[in-house]
Amino acid sequence: MGDHGDGTLDVLRSVWAADDAARAELDEECGPTKSCKNMKDVTFDGYAEPGDDLSGAWRERLAREGKLSASEGSIRDLVLGSSDPR
Repeated sequence: MGDHGDGTLDVLRSVWAADDAARAELDEECGPTKSCKNMKDVTFDGYAEPGDDLSGAWRERLAREGKLSASEGSIRDLVLGSSDPR
């Protein structure tokens, strides 16, 4: 796990072993307490007909708008750059 692996593992174990009161305190400190006002009414309604595949409809819309990439890659490749030396 590297230099910090043991410390990280200890922290994770303490979080997993926490009682309900400690979990509630952690949720209060770290959890989202309110929604973003700009995004609270955002939905995916209208992207696909009721009962249709939402992800397929999203891909079709991206393709129509010229935003769909034909190259295969991962999120990692997108963020860190392709690991392929080509």
